[in-house]
Amino acid sequence: MKTLPPPKPSLDLETEGATPLAGNPTAPAEPARGRRRDRLAKRVRSVAPSGIRRFFDLIQTMDDVISLGVGEPDFTTPWHIREAAIYSLERGQTMYTSNLGLIELRRAIAEHLARRYGVIYEPNDEVLVTLGVSEGLDLALRAIVDPGDEVLIPDPGYVSYAPGVTFSGGAVKAVPTRPGTGFRPTPAEFRQQITDRTRAVLLGYPNNPTGAAPDRPVLEEIARVIAENDLLAVSDEIYDRLVYGREHVCFASLPGMRERTILLGGFSKAYAMTGWRIGYAAAPRELLAGLVKIHQYTALCASITSQVAAIEALRSGEGDVLTMRDEYDRRRRVIVKGLNDVGLDCPMPEGAFYAFPSVARLGQTDEEFAERLLLEERVAVVPGSAFGECGRGHVRCCYATSLAQIDEALKRISRYVERHAANSAVR
Repeated sequence: MKTLPPPKPSLDLETEGATPLAGNPTAPAEPARGRRRDRLAKRVRSVAPSGIRRFFDLIQTMDDVISLGVGEPDFTTPWHIREAAIYSLERGQTMYTSNLGLIELRRAIAEHLARRYGVIYEPNDEVLVTLGVSEGLDLALRAIVDPGDEVLIPDPGYVSYAPGVTFSGGAVKAVPTRPGTGFRPTPAEFRQQITDRTRAVLLGYPNNPTGAAPDRPVLEEIARVIAENDLLAVSDEIYDRLVYGREHVCFASLPGMRERTILLGGFSKAYAMTGWRIGYAAAPRELLAGLVKIHQYTALCASITSQVAAIEALRSGEGDVLTMRDEYDRRRRVIVKGLNDVGLDCPMPEGAFYAFPSVARLGQTDEEFAERLLLEERVAVVPGSAFGECGRGHVRCCYATSLAQIDEALKRISRYVERHAANSAVR
């Protein structure tokens, strides 16, 4: 059977192509005694490449693949949002903005947060427009983490969280979550992981990859743990508008949390604006000033075109959000029922657009399942172990694709499960 190619080995940047011809006067000199040979920083070398990418590199070489892997809406950015951006270009709006971003956008973000969650931020110095939530996360961690500081992260969690802590010089402390609790973090688990080096808690909910969304009582208990231990919180709420059956709870709106929280949000998921790379951070001014200091030296400002589009999304995009959320809800129910019907135990996700079934009954690891399903049935999913140790034995299935594609994927998964369940029984 074909197998996926192994990850490419990293180049030895010190010696790559450095074998000189004899007598070559331009040959690189031997490093001075005692000098380190590695040109990359240890914190960079210590981070493995994304566990997702090798699957998607292979997909590019294959035909007839149904991807349940990429966490990206299949909707196009609504026309009125695109039109606003086009019109801004026609008017010649192609210049830098303030480091903080357009004041009109910052006001719209502050109004949005006040209206939806009752949390108040001053647009002038407590809201920063970022290059997506990804930049906001990087800025937040680098602004508050000193070398050796520990950051608590629920496991499994988004693939960028742990590397982001490492790149900031901090140390990751995984907070385990379990299928029996729907992969929701418990306050007791947070409390157990705290040491005198713990600096912050990094939350992402609804969760990627599990779709778990803790309810208000659980979040209030986690908030109490944070306050009692004088910690900070970084709350990634990019999926806040994709919660099903109840309203999202903004962490900064909980008692005592506004002054301790860096709130991250954006437009990629709810408004189908992934390629615009536009998000925001909101925090007390003394915390936000740290993010701005890094942002102004590394990114300067977000694209003015994307900022104009984001203003239009907040002003007039509510109907689009609700339409897309309703469609994701339909897909959620179809894929979860289908996965359970073929024998892959799958809880109902409460938010985002991911299902997280267990593949343990087949006697395969999550990586083996994902690899063989792709090669044998042309369906791409992501191994749960890419998101942390507690994700092992599960796979992430993204349902941000059409119902027709989901139905066909389920047929292929059913064939695969039936075949391998029979083989497992024979063994």
